[in-house]
Amino acid sequence: MGGLSRRSMLKAAAGTAALGGLWAQGAAPAQAQAHASGDIHRRIVDDARMVWKRMPKSWQEGPFLANGFLGVQFYAGTRPNVLKVMLSHSRVQDQRGQWEAGIGYSRLPIGYLTLTFAGAITAVDWRLDLYNAELGGTITTTQGSVRFSALVHNDQDLLLVSLSGVAAADWGFTPLKSATTRTIRKPPEYTANPDPKLASAGAVEYCEQPLHAGGGYTTAWRERTIGTRRLLAATVAYGFPEPTHTAEAISRVHRASATNPDLLVAGHRRWWNAFYRRSFVSVPDKRIQRFYWIQLYKTACATRAHGPVVAEWGPWFPEVGNSWTAVWWNLNVQVTYPIVNSSNPPELDAVTETFRRDHANLELSVPPAYRDGDTYALSHPGDWRLRPGGTRAVGIPGPATKNDQTGNLIWGLHNVWLAYRHSMDVRVLRDVLYPTLAKALNYYRHFLAAGPDGRLHLPMTRSPEYADAADCTYDLSLIRWAARTLVESAAKLRIDDPRVPAWREIGEKLVPYHQDPVQGVLIGDGVPLAESHRHFSHLLWLYPLREKLWDRPGDRDVMRRTFAHWSGIQDKWHGYSFAAASSMSSVMDAPEEALRYLKIFLDGTVVADTQLTPNTMYREGANLAIESPITAAQSIVDMLLQGDHGVLKVFPSVSSAWPDASFESLRAEGAFLVDASHRNGATEWVRVHSEAGEPLTLRHGIPGDIDVRDARGRRLPWRAEGPGTISVPLGRGGTAVVTRRGARPELEPRDVPGDRETPAWGLDQEVR
Repeated sequence: MGGLSRRSMLKAAAGTAALGGLWAQGAAPAQAQAHASGDIHRRIVDDARMVWKRMPKSWQEGPFLANGFLGVQFYAGTRPNVLKVMLSHSRVQDQRGQWEAGIGYSRLPIGYLTLTFAGAITAVDWRLDLYNAELGGTITTTQGSVRFSALVHNDQDLLLVSLSGVAAADWGFTPLKSATTRTIRKPPEYTANPDPKLASAGAVEYCEQPLHAGGGYTTAWRERTIGTRRLLAATVAYGFPEPTHTAEAISRVHRASATNPDLLVAGHRRWWNAFYRRSFVSVPDKRIQRFYWIQLYKTACATRAHGPVVAEWGPWFPEVGNSWTAVWWNLNVQVTYPIVNSSNPPELDAVTETFRRDHANLELSVPPAYRDGDTYALSHPGDWRLRPGGTRAVGIPGPATKNDQTGNLIWGLHNVWLAYRHSMDVRVLRDVLYPTLAKALNYYRHFLAAGPDGRLHLPMTRSPEYADAADCTYDLSLIRWAARTLVESAAKLRIDDPRVPAWREIGEKLVPYHQDPVQGVLIGDGVPLAESHRHFSHLLWLYPLREKLWDRPGDRDVMRRTFAHWSGIQDKWHGYSFAAASSMSSVMDAPEEALRYLKIFLDGTVVADTQLTPNTMYREGANLAIESPITAAQSIVDMLLQGDHGVLKVFPSVSSAWPDASFESLRAEGAFLVDASHRNGATEWVRVHSEAGEPLTLRHGIPGDIDVRDARGRRLPWRAEGPGTISVPLGRGGTAVVTRRGARPELEPRDVPGDRETPAWGLDQEVR
């Protein structure tokens, strides 16, 4: 990430007047500006700000900042007069590929800055201003108080901290041991990287951390005083294989220190302010509404299209209980990224870009006997370059071998399919999805064999984290989706591919899922779900693949039975289990159940020693896992908007507890941007803008007679397709507005009424 260019500095200068000079504004004045301006986007995001009235003790409670690369967390140090500022970076990893990724390509600890006061810290009053991605407030000590603001710059790997006040305080840095924190399968010959070296270059202090494999990473920082304010600039730079990290870190801090901080802050805020205008969501339950906006903030903190795909910690480092040191591809990445499509910031989609850039590394996960140049697979854990490390290939189907991880790649590519369907960018289909999915399906083609029934059967594989089974439902659902998608994609791309007949045969002859009259779909042939299972692997066909549809009456029974059995035993569920159950309920027309499952998770319920924490992070045991809260945000979208199999559904699963709801610019499959209002228990109006000219079938839900007009108020032709459902011939760039006949509602997003007295997320109360 480069330095601030002269052009960027000039553009940012226009925003400096609002900062009041040399950046000390903090969150409270921004809040006042939001209410004074009447800007609904700013007002609703400001309402979601997180608040700390007491000192957080760990990452599970503290505020967090990041830009997809540099991550920062704030919480109490080991002594009562110390604030700890934990630093981490999503690119900082080991490079010893002789061991599996969780060890050899492990994310590495960096260290933490400390702000040490002369007196003990007695109180804090902090606000995390989401709209500006800035933490601000006061720290009170027995020797006085200090006001501070902190941010991680969006365009540069810089932590900036502004301090003012009477309390004396000194900055320091403590490096952490540069070694994997994972203990599972850790080889006895593993050694930590060399000890760090502390030094200085003029006014810049730094800590250089070399790696055994070459290159390394360096933390650098400098504080300067301007008037009554102290300004800290700190960074982490990583270089591999060339040792460029130290020079880059020092140079970056020098450049930041020579730049007016108001210019830096103005550019940072401009990106974040624009980000929040990508879409809009408001619901009556303000705790849920605030949670939703915090997850968008967290997602934008955690990922960028040009950066690493999200690992289990995001860009942060959990100081205790941190065994998930790499990228988890058997569910975690897959459930994290759908919200990027629906909430409409495509610049956060690292999954598509990862497969575009590093697909050749997928051959490393194929067992050597099957590496034919036309076969891909994806093991886990892996690193952000899709490398498994060591000899950790996927399993070989069959009873005598270790046979797990076979479906990871196809499920990961379903995220690319969603990116394509939400954008209709043919380049994603042609250049990324089609060639990679064909090679992913090829792995299964080695093992599919016709049985006496004439069906294609699959030898034993593993349903993730549950059981081995022949004709494993998890794998069959992914094979069936891949075969159908490849056939349809070849037609869309007008490719005369000789493999199409084989793909079509797989789709037609693949064995149906094995079922039980009570349990519905089984794990596989003769293998029932006999106990609670946190993964919903055997339900992918229901969600997110949507192979079976509630709109088809013949599908409902098997959907209902399978879901009821899985959801009937929840003692081993984790956070993403409740999020998946909410989304599945939404697609099965059960809005009250959808909301109930979401609330169980958001209420901090402890199940199997997992819990949503006060800052909306999520712990499993003591470990940080980023995916569950973010996928719960997608569950909220699934209540408001669904688009699949050619039907766009508005407010398809809104609970009766939500008489009002409003959204704007949510993105749906078909590259539709949708705005809508729900008032007094009924849909009031819907506006659909088509970016690609795809066929539009709209289930609008507006009672009574309707008008359909374009963006200029002219009538559009439409045809009824069923109760509350119409088709509209809408070309590329066209807009359709659907209202009750004769009504003229205000077609603007609104912050709907609700309970605003619930505490903010964070630590908003003295005693909790």
